[in-house]
Formats: sequence, C-alpha cells, structure tokens
Amino acid sequence: MNIQIFGTKKDHETKKAQRYFKERGIRFQYTDLREKGLSKGELRSVIQSAGGLEALIDEHCKDQDALALIRYISQDEKEEKLLANQQVLKTPLVRNGKQATAGYQPDIWKNWE
Repeated sequence: MNIQIFGTKKDHETKKAQRYFKERGIRFQYTDLREKGLSKGELRSVIQSAGGLEALIDEHCKDQDALALIRYISQDEKEEKLLANQQVLKTPLVRNGKQATAGYQPDIWKNWE
C-alpha cells in the first residue's frame, strides 16, 4: 500500500485519518495543503477516483466566496479555480495508488488493506 494523505494540520478529520493508519501500522506520506498543494496531475487523479470534482468540494468550508465562485463558473474552468483555491477541498484527501477518497472514510480504507 502506498498511502498519501493531503490535509491541514488543524483539521480534525485529517488527524483522524492519520490516527486510523497509524493504529493499523500502515505507513503513509502526509502533505499539508497549506504548504504544498496538489499538483494538476494529482488533482486529476483524485477527481477521477473519488467520484468527480463535485465530490471534492467542501460545502462547509470557511472560504464561502471562493466556494461560490467555483460553484458558478463553467465546468471547464472549475479545475483551474480548484487548483488555485485548494482551501475549498474536502479533507483529508487520501490516495492509495489509483484509488482515492475525499473526507474521513474508514469504511472504504479498510477494503484497501
């Protein structure tokens, strides 16, 4: 297993995801989205495997202005705006090869083991 967790240090869901993998002795790589965001390729991979772009957007994020902008622009522009405004992503984003989830989803992760 090659687990990558993308999130923020203060996010409780990200901390819970890290604890989930630590408790099971599964090594993971953590990336803080505030320090180093997703690359275009990583974002596309997560979009494909997590159920589409809309599944990655956190409707309850703090930056409601960026969320409104992303919600109402054309589909072609959404990916670029999401790359520039990663604070609206649902965290944690967890990748295992070509599989990915958005949010805390231990029911899916247990099937990865």
